[in-house]
Amino acid sequence: MIVEIDPGGSSPPYEQLRTQIAALIRTGELGVGARLPSIRQLARDLGLASGTVARAYRELESAGYLRGKVGQGTVVRGIPEMSESERGERLEEAARAYATAVRELGVDIETALTAARHQLAG
Repeated sequence: MIVEIDPGGSSPPYEQLRTQIAALIRTGELGVGARLPSIRQLARDLGLASGTVARAYRELESAGYLRGKVGQGTVVRGIPEMSESERGERLEEAARAYATAVRELGVDIETALTAARHQLAG
């Protein structure tokens, strides 16, 4: 599992971690039953506090992505079902992040939309 945390990023480290792990599960890079590193190990690998990793894991568990059992570790449970409102919120969140990246790159809207269309056609 490869994740990267940007200490100067606009979202807190636990949110960056949560988002990246959820994306790895949704894309199938982390399949059902895949075992995640322990909280301590991942915290050490990423240079984060254990509480930061624990919070990301907790949020992923409550969202239905992960299952953790004491002594057995944390494993991928699957991709949770999403309500229409959750889907809309996630889409807005992704659009906001993309718009921020486009602005930071200084790219015009048409170029950005062309790139997005290309990726969506995929």
